Amino acid sequence: MAQRVMESPESTTAPLPGIVRLSPRNMKIQRWVVLALTLIPFAGFVVAMVSLWGRGFTGTDGLIMLGMYMFTGLGVTVGFHRLLTHHSFDTPKPVRILFATAGSMSLQGSVISWVADHRRHHAHSDKPGDPHSPHLAEEDGVVGVLKGLWHAHTGWFFDEERTERERWAPDMFKDPVMVKIDRLFPVLSVLTFVLPAALGYAFTGTIGGAFSALLWGGLVRVFLLHHVTWSVNSICHFFGRRPFDTTDYSTNNWPLAVLSFGESWHNTHHAFPTSAVHGIERWQPDMSAFVISTLEKFGLANNVKRIPERDLEKKKKVADSSLR
Repeated sequence: MAQRVMESPESTTAPLPGIVRLSPRNMKIQRWVVLALTLIPFAGFVVAMVSLWGRGFTGTDGLIMLGMYMFTGLGVTVGFHRLLTHHSFDTPKPVRILFATAGSMSLQGSVISWVADHRRHHAHSDKPGDPHSPHLAEEDGVVGVLKGLWHAHTGWFFDEERTERERWAPDMFKDPVMVKIDRLFPVLSVLTFVLPAALGYAFTGTIGGAFSALLWGGLVRVFLLHHVTWSVNSICHFFGRRPFDTTDYSTNNWPLAVLSFGESWHNTHHAFPTSAVHGIERWQPDMSAFVISTLEKFGLANNVKRIPERDLEKKKKVADSSLR
C-alpha cells in the first residue's frame, strides 16, 4: 500500500498555472450537473437490482449492456486516453471521430475537458495541482485515507478549481472536428440512453423491452463504467504493486484489469505514459492494447508506440533498488 503525501494547497492561495477557480454561480451549476450524472445512474442501478426479483435479466438486456459498455468504455481507454491524450498511436480521421464520440457517450465529461484533466493529472501526479490524487488530504490516519480516496474517486468533481482547457489541450482546439464533438456533449449524453432503448425496442418490439434495455444498457452500464474508471483514479494510486520507479504512488491493480480494459496497469502507464500497451506481461489482460493492435493489422492505426525492452529493464532495476 502506498504512503500518503501530507501536503495540500491552501484554498486561500491562487490556483497553480493552468488551473482556474469557478465563480459561485458556475460552481453551483457544476455541482447540480455532477449530482445528476452520478445519482441518476445510481438510481437506475438500484431499480435494476430490484427488478431482478421480478422480471429478471434477459439475454437481450445483457448483450446490449455488454455492447454499450465495450463501445463507450473503449471510447475512453483507447480514444480519450491512449489516442487523444497521450498520442500513443495515430488513426485516420473517421476512426478518431468514432472513438471520440464513443468516449463522450461514457458521460465522463466532454472530450477536450477529459484530455485536459488527464494531462494535468500526469503533470502533477500525487502532488498539489493533481485534480484527483488520494494523497493530498490534510487529516492523518484513517480519516485522511478515507477522505483522500473519496476525493480521488468522486469528490474532485465538486471542487471549485477547474482545469484550464486551452493550456492543457491546445492541440485539441486546433482540430475543428474535436471542437465540434466537444460541443455536442449534451446531445451525445442523451444519445447514450436513447441508443440502448432503441436497440431494446428493435430486438423485442415492445415498450417494456425498450425500458429494460434503457435500464441495463443505459443507466446500469454508465454506473458501472463510471466507478471502474474512478477506481483507477483512487484505488490505482493507493493499493497494488509498483514494479516501476515513478515520481508518484501509481500502482498496478490486477482485479480491475478486465473491467477497465487494461487501464489498471497504472504504474506501468505512469512509468511509460506514451505507450499504447499497459499490460506488458503475457498474463496482464489489456483489451485496449488488443484493439489498437487489431486496428494496426488492418491499417487503421499507425505509429503505435511500445516500450523498448531496455527501458523496461532500466526502470525495473531502479524500482527494485528503491524498495530495499
